[in-house]
Amino acid sequence: MGSKRRLPRRMYESELLRLQEQLLILQEWVREEGVRIAVVFEGRDAAGKGSTIKRVTEYLNPRFARIVALPVPTDRERTQWYFQRYIQHLPAAGEIVLFDRSWYNRAGVERVMGFCTADEHRRFLHQCPIFERMLVEDGILLRKYWFSVSDAEQERRFRKRLEDPMRRWKLSPMDMESISRWEDYSRAKDEMFVHTDIPEAPWNVVDSDDKRRARINMIHHLLSSIPYREVERPPLHLPERPPSKGYVRPPRGEQNHVPDHAATLEA
Repeated sequence: MGSKRRLPRRMYESELLRLQEQLLILQEWVREEGVRIAVVFEGRDAAGKGSTIKRVTEYLNPRFARIVALPVPTDRERTQWYFQRYIQHLPAAGEIVLFDRSWYNRAGVERVMGFCTADEHRRFLHQCPIFERMLVEDGILLRKYWFSVSDAEQERRFRKRLEDPMRRWKLSPMDMESISRWEDYSRAKDEMFVHTDIPEAPWNVVDSDDKRRARINMIHHLLSSIPYREVERPPLHLPERPPSKGYVRPPRGEQNHVPDHAATLEA
């Protein structure tokens, strides 16, 4: 485990920007070569998964980089093979898909909260490595990250969200349960790792008590795990604006304009 000292903001922002530039290079390579990348983000509630995903996708082309965060399954989906609703979201050629939580819900929250049966849980632990080996054998680059946060830091973040009306939406009754069920989640995670930390798709643990370090470390690891290269792009030239052909804009009064609220701030 690295240093516990919080990464200085200036150092963090500089390195983050450098890594985001590399992510753009990675994306161009993915598009050029028709590569498929699937990245799984799992971990404790308030461990920093969402904020890391935001930094990963901040400058990427959203037409080729998607975030998948599925809601509670419908009644119909509950009758399907468990992995079925995730399969349709897997990447096609030239795409990067980031799973903000994934099929591992069955090994975590569903197991701890009793949303699946013991047989369904055992079946998942048996089938998941088979499923992931199939993805890898078919050529998908699968990366799995577990964001690890201490109980004290998780509680601090929960309290901060409770006090901040702009972040309160991030809290749910399920999040509150994660505090009282800390050890249950720990046991579920340990059992999940025993069965699903496979050579073809290993788990990569991200220490995330310091969110800045977690973001930098995760993005750097992702980039270092993929043998991408810079793709030469055709040069772009801004054309000269052609001379006017007599077009005249309609009078402003004929259109509905948004009121200039910004002007009231300058008064």
